[in-house]
Amino acid sequence: QVQLVESGGGLVQAGGSLRLSCAASGRTFSTYTMAWFRQAPGKEREIVTAISWSGGNTYYADSVKGRFTISRDNAKNTVYLEMNSLKPDDTAVYYCAAKLGRFRPVGEPTTFDYWGQGTQVTVSS
Repeated sequence: QVQLVESGGGLVQAGGSLRLSCAASGRTFSTYTMAWFRQAPGKEREIVTAISWSGGNTYYADSVKGRFTISRDNAKNTVYLEMNSLKPDDTAVYYCAAKLGRFRPVGEPTTFDYWGQGTQVTVSS
């Protein structure tokens, strides 16, 4: 079992930055692919970014490439999402997710085994 707790969300102006953290319980964190999804009101949950257990593989949605960076610290059981140049379209609840097995595919939420409760990110124009 893995429990995930997100933090770091909030209200920021367009062009600003936020750093989200996801703290995981359990001794097997380093074996999991970790990802960030987001869900805006009235929209489906979508993949933002993912990172393999070693950090050697990453994936970014086209909409966040060059602006967001995912990283992980297996010693601290934590994955991070650095978000820069934020836009109003980035407004959503951001969820941390974990899965065992192959890194790809990463875009389908149903392939992830564990989820955090979500943290709200609001970008004002």
